[in-house]
Amino acid sequence: MEQETMLKEILKALELHSNHMHTKMQEMENRLETKMKEMENRLEAKMQEVENRLEAKMQKMGNQLRTEMRQMVENLEEKMNERFNRLETKVDSLRIELSETQETVDFLSSKTLQHERKIRELYRQQ
Repeated sequence: MEQETMLKEILKALELHSNHMHTKMQEMENRLETKMKEMENRLEAKMQEVENRLEAKMQKMGNQLRTEMRQMVENLEEKMNERFNRLETKVDSLRIELSETQETVDFLSSKTLQHERKIRELYRQQ
């Protein structure tokens, strides 16, 4: 009987130890789960932060590109306007020159006709 009591005591001690180990393992599991959840939350927060920074950078770059493109278009328009103005000035001066040339041709034509009449008159008189 003494052996049986001892065996029961040993089994009871093993069961207590097993329960104690089970409790410790459960605590470790809970701590591990808590730490994993914390790490997951930190990782999600970091990812969100990176995403926000990336979006902000992309927005900034988009705005810069729009500004640069607007500047380029404005510069191009300015150059085109300047060149059109120069071209317009040249065309205007060519018009004036053509008009003056036409007036000169008209004047010379009229003078030529007058001289021809005089020559005919002189020729008739002879």
